Amino acid sequence: MAEAGDFLEAFSDEEKEALAPLRFAAVVGRFYEDLANRLLQGADQGFELAGVAVPNVTHVSVPGAYELPMAAKTLIGSGEFAGIACLGVVIRGETDHYDFVCAEAARGIQDVQLETGVPCGFGVLTVDTMEQALERVQGGSKRDTGAHAVEAALASLAVKRELSGRRSRAGFAG
Repeated sequence: MAEAGDFLEAFSDEEKEALAPLRFAAVVGRFYEDLANRLLQGADQGFELAGVAVPNVTHVSVPGAYELPMAAKTLIGSGEFAGIACLGVVIRGETDHYDFVCAEAARGIQDVQLETGVPCGFGVLTVDTMEQALERVQGGSKRDTGAHAVEAALASLAVKRELSGRRSRAGFAG
């Protein structure tokens, strides 16, 4: 499996040039502050690798993963953003709260991108332990979920632009 950096570094100069003037946002749930900072660092690095300068990325903090969809939808409503990276961490506890927060954050983020047409990268860690979370943020041994969320948003934006540029054919809306 390719690493997020491998994909992001594969952007051609032409693709980076097309992304450079666009505005993006990274919305981060701050329930676990250290992890939130690492997710945000990974996302910023992902944007930079794709040719998006940090000043073109707006950072917004929310209390936790449950609040990510509302913030993403509000940002998209401004009409300023081509994509959003939604970042957060939910660590399993002793109650069902974990299941509700994970499901609603995922459903909400998906609903936002389907309703608005603006790609939202899903960078919410849903893990059993703090150790698993630390392995999946910038500096961890497994992957950088912040950069992966950017990768997902940018890849979705590329697909959207490609499909939007096609001529209408029978059976397809233009």
